[in-house]
Amino acid sequence: MTQIPQAAFIHEVDQLKAIKRQLRLPHDEERQENSAEHSWHVALSALMLADYAEQSVDISRVITMILIHDLVEIDAGDMFAFAGAADHAEQELKELAAAKRIFGLLPAEQGQHYLKLWLEFEAAETNDARFAKAMDRVLPVFQNMQNQGGSWARHKVSQQQILDRNTELQTCAPKLWDYVNEQTSLAVAKGWLKS
Repeated sequence: MTQIPQAAFIHEVDQLKAIKRQLRLPHDEERQENSAEHSWHVALSALMLADYAEQSVDISRVITMILIHDLVEIDAGDMFAFAGAADHAEQELKELAAAKRIFGLLPAEQGQHYLKLWLEFEAAETNDARFAKAMDRVLPVFQNMQNQGGSWARHKVSQQQILDRNTELQTCAPKLWDYVNEQTSLAVAKGWLKS
């Protein structure tokens, strides 16, 4: 019988489809987006927006980081981006333990490779990781603007919170930073974001 050592990992990551996010999908009866859909959408967005990267990036590495970055939510769950600092600190510990467990399902060398890539994304110190993380954070701007403020309006988020969350764009994709500033100002004018 043929053995596929990655089979347990492939089975495990299918659970990402069950992790619900704050964003609702207006074109699908307002159901909550799941984390697998989010990862796919961020990866596709990064591919389409790669020309906006100010520094040279390896888009294949960027997409790989994006596709694996939320796998930890299988164990840790999704955390609202604007939760408190203590909640985020606790979440980081849960996510690290989850990353070690989930990538540990792969053959050792492969598992270490993806754990290292996941850690690189989290640290956001390389051009690839900064751009990947920026794509993860800018996508909700596109989505919430198409949904009359969406989760921003529901949670009474401020323009400054969105700008703070997207600040990495200033250096890694300045034209996208300009876009975020313009869009969030428009959202304030429409009452979707607090000023």
